[in-house]
Amino acid sequence: MNKDVWRILRGAIRSADRSLPQLGRRRLYSDRLIVKMYLWSVAHDRPRCWACRRSNLRPAIRCAQPPSVSQFCKRLKTARVIAMIDRVNQRLAAPQDPISLAFIDGKALPISESSKDPDARTGRGNGRFSRGFKMHALCDSSDRIRAFRVTPMNEGEPTVAREHLVQHVPSGVLVLADGNYDGRKLYTAIGDRGATLLTPQKKNHRTEAAFRNTSPQRRMAMERWRDEPSRTRALYARRGQIERIFSALTCFGGGLAPLPSWVRRIDRVTRWITAKVAIYHARLRLRMRPS
Repeated sequence: MNKDVWRILRGAIRSADRSLPQLGRRRLYSDRLIVKMYLWSVAHDRPRCWACRRSNLRPAIRCAQPPSVSQFCKRLKTARVIAMIDRVNQRLAAPQDPISLAFIDGKALPISESSKDPDARTGRGNGRFSRGFKMHALCDSSDRIRAFRVTPMNEGEPTVAREHLVQHVPSGVLVLADGNYDGRKLYTAIGDRGATLLTPQKKNHRTEAAFRNTSPQRRMAMERWRDEPSRTRALYARRGQIERIFSALTCFGGGLAPLPSWVRRIDRVTRWITAKVAIYHARLRLRMRPS
């Protein structure tokens, strides 16, 4: 891992540790050390047992004797460590400037069809049916992933967006999404936040009856497509930025590659993806740092 990226991650870990109250007695291995070990192993696409070998931690992490594998695994499940990993990503993803454009989309995370993971489900992703999980993300025009939710593959994108992502949409922004999100309820939910949603119109939703019976927010989008098609298409073309964000999330060493065989069950998948997104945001901060 790049030394500057690791320095940014260390600073975010230190800030997250200080911002959360200490629970219970002082432990032999601090929560800060556990989070560092986990992010270091995720950055190298290695299992948790790899992080418990001292030779694999040097020189980035100073530890006379790392915890055992069982201790490390137990500590990763504690509420404060989970909260620290979330807080690290939140601090790195915090926007520096106000935005006017946001995007919602889902990224499929397929696993082997022979996997026995009881949390994985079969659903549509990447243009085909596969088994696994899906990352539902809200991104913005500054390339940050403002919020995300990991679910089984079969959960509907509009429902997850309405229940878990809309609350993070800033007021006054335009949200672009693909045709899967063309629905009255989602238009209304985003409109209630003081934002505007724009999606392509499904063919069976272009009738006069659909225009009359839909919500005011969705009716405005339908009028925009009808009255200013060229301008609306040019505006909607900017939705491709979220595909580039997903590409940037995966196309570097230590990025979000296909889920490895030791990352199963939805809690582990969520923790793994949170760490990957935090590393992505650390790289983004380094890239946007003035030279």
